[in-house]
Amino acid sequence: MDKLRAVLGGRDGNSDNGNILQAADEASTLGWGTRVKGFIACMVIGVVCTILGVCCLFIPKTGVILFIVFYTFGNVCSFVSTMFLMGPIKQLKRMCDKTRAFATVVMIICLVLTLCAAFWWKIFALSLLFVILQVLAFAWYSLSYIPFARDAILKFFSMLCSMCTK
Repeated sequence: MDKLRAVLGGRDGNSDNGNILQAADEASTLGWGTRVKGFIACMVIGVVCTILGVCCLFIPKTGVILFIVFYTFGNVCSFVSTMFLMGPIKQLKRMCDKTRAFATVVMIICLVLTLCAAFWWKIFALSLLFVILQVLAFAWYSLSYIPFARDAILKFFSMLCSMCTK
């Protein structure tokens, strides 16, 4: 707020030696109630957009495009909702942890490639493949927050594969 006052008052607001991460961290000093409300709002928007996207699949001709747009936007909103709980800097640091970095990169790449495949390349089968990869990457990313969940899933599938090969 002081920087805004300094700029509006005609003084140069760049006199601090802080970097952009500190500025973003300072800007995210919301109260807990506001954080929870922001989380719930973004999560509800994300879920509604996802459901709306699935419902749009049944619209002839433009349904696939609407599905891709709503579904991808819903995933982004759901993803952003967690930034309200932790704060953007802490969330970004956790996204880049060694346990989540691969899932984060795959998820972001799939979000971008889904939209590219739908609007630029106009290959709808490919965009649906990227939607499936979005779901898998988002699930894998989310499981990283539950202790031992990834290990349990891997053991389950390895047990399933060993049963199928016998």
